[in-house]
Amino acid sequence: MKYGARNKITATVKSVKKGDIMSLIKFDVSQPIEMASVLTTESLDDLDLKAGDMVQLVVKAIHVLPVKE
Repeated sequence: MKYGARNKITATVKSVKKGDIMSLIKFDVSQPIEMASVLTTESLDDLDLKAGDMVQLVVKAIHVLPVKE
């Protein structure tokens, strides 16, 4: 089955907490990854980002899709 998400992080299921309606699955990430961000040029200028700068990445996402292949 094809899925739309393109960013993939290899992970191991750490725990499963099954509920009646929703379930919580926690993962251990097993490999280093590269991430990217798109932001306005105004924001880039405000942050004064340059190659080599150390930053914290805050990930805002609606879904994490576990895919078992």
